[in-house]
Amino acid sequence: MDNLKNIMVAVDFNDSIGELMVYADNLAEKFGSKVWVLHVADPEPDFVGYEPGPQYIRDIKADEYREEHRNLQEVCKNFLSEDTVKEALLIQGSTVETVVEEAKKLNIDLLIVGTHKHSFLHNLLQESVSMELIKKAEIPILTIPIDE
Repeated sequence: MDNLKNIMVAVDFNDSIGELMVYADNLAEKFGSKVWVLHVADPEPDFVGYEPGPQYIRDIKADEYREEHRNLQEVCKNFLSEDTVKEALLIQGSTVETVVEEAKKLNIDLLIVGTHKHSFLHNLLQESVSMELIKKAEIPILTIPIDE
């Protein structure tokens, strides 16, 4: 645990993003770590017969992704101290697989994710992203409970 060179925070854009970033910033300050803030955007539909559509649709999507990336950079700037080395990543794909793959590529030592509090029935019927990450990731994960 004394060697946390790379910390990844997997975020979606909700009100609790600040809580996750506080943990990441404190750990990065203590260990001199780099913080990677990752948001996974929705993948393109991959069903048979999908065509990318008219250029204006692609331009709209590209603008949305640029805006999401700017927002992610603002999150880094606003929630992580100036001394913290940080990088914002916006990657399109399947959430769990993309987080796991990027964590491997970047040699992440710790993954920080938020967990939502749901009822037993909800958890029984629907897997959460954080639970899937716990099952599939091969690195330590710090889960932060998020109030709804």
